[in-house]
Amino acid sequence: MARRLQQVARTGSRPLTSNEPAASPPAASRLSREGLGRLDDSMAAHVAAGRLPGLVALVACGGDVHVAAIGAPSFAIGAPMARDAIFRIASLTKPVTAAAAMSLVEEGTLRLGEPVDELLPELAGRRVLRAIDAELDDTVPASRAITLEDLLSFRLGFGSVMAPPGSYPIQRAEAALGLQSIGGPPWPPVAHDADSWIGALGSLPLMYQPGEQWLYNTSAQVLAVLLARASGKDLESVLRERIFEPLGMTDTGFTVPAGQLSRLTTAYRPNPETGELSVLDDAARSWWSTPPSFPDGSGWLVSTIGDYWSFASMMLAGGTGRGERILSPATVALMTTDRLTSSQRDASALFLGEHGGWGLGLLVPAAGSRDQPLPCGIGWDGGTGTTWRSSPRSGVTGILFTQREVTSPVPGQLVEDFWAGINAAVARDLR
Repeated sequence: MARRLQQVARTGSRPLTSNEPAASPPAASRLSREGLGRLDDSMAAHVAAGRLPGLVALVACGGDVHVAAIGAPSFAIGAPMARDAIFRIASLTKPVTAAAAMSLVEEGTLRLGEPVDELLPELAGRRVLRAIDAELDDTVPASRAITLEDLLSFRLGFGSVMAPPGSYPIQRAEAALGLQSIGGPPWPPVAHDADSWIGALGSLPLMYQPGEQWLYNTSAQVLAVLLARASGKDLESVLRERIFEPLGMTDTGFTVPAGQLSRLTTAYRPNPETGELSVLDDAARSWWSTPPSFPDGSGWLVSTIGDYWSFASMMLAGGTGRGERILSPATVALMTTDRLTSSQRDASALFLGEHGGWGLGLLVPAAGSRDQPLPCGIGWDGGTGTTWRSSPRSGVTGILFTQREVTSPVPGQLVEDFWAGINAAVARDLR
């Protein structure tokens, strides 16, 4: 079994074909073939051990792009994993939504410092809890309005609470409203549409003052509603016109077409006590087979490794991909600069890691950390077992797609081995 998996990995690296994304501009040197072989072997060992049925991994350095498809799309399907397999990318959706928002900023439709009240009146006149454990009516007025920058920098004042579900009144109220925003993954899909979701959120007080604290997830969901209202279109149309079509991301969206469901990998959930895997979602009964009532800009996209490389390489190249300018270099620089204070980073270290900060919609190196090796870089992680980082300094990118649900913000051994393998495969002067 291990030999077969390793053979699949070793034959996975080949030149990109005409319908796959072009690489970013060449870096000073290329990747070590021996190092990539060891990386593939390391990834194959995790599959051979039964920790997951398969994966697709991409490593790129300048014009050198290595893709390895290892294992199978499901424990129940014996066919080998394909390079163009479709994965639920979970929170890797967030940087895509942010890029679309910044394209609207570039054209003047939105402004970073402008309050969102006009487009999101449900969030006007906010009240704020006196403390995270306060009753819902124990509030003070918000010190200012929520801005677009607050949403992109995840400082809206509402988001994930690092306490057991139901510990605080705000957690219980959010769960009762069915927002699926602060207490776990976004699946199964919410019953709300975009208007009822934002209306329900608007019935709750904020947890912190706008701009005061970095809080995960909710900001991206609110951003999705804002983009749809600002453009007068549904979120998928906004993303398709501004990101997917110009970058050739033909397999990325909120739904898998019926004719392509056979390419959708099976998602698994580990038992928190035993680690035993059970099916979370499969092609036969997939939540992604029909359009969601609420297109969730924080975590509902599906994609392929090639599609996502188109997006990642665009960001690494300063906003241009496939000859199309999606964003200006100045906008990409703005997005990839840390916005957080040192105290905000310290309070969010469980999510952001030792060297991580947060820019506009994605993880970025914290101030003074740009010389650190991957996973220090721009990118993010997804709760279905996906991860992306690009190093603006070295030009190295790693993207890993699996479908084993993660149970903690702390990276598992598979992801740690992925980054270690990439760093070992890159010439020392590029790390």
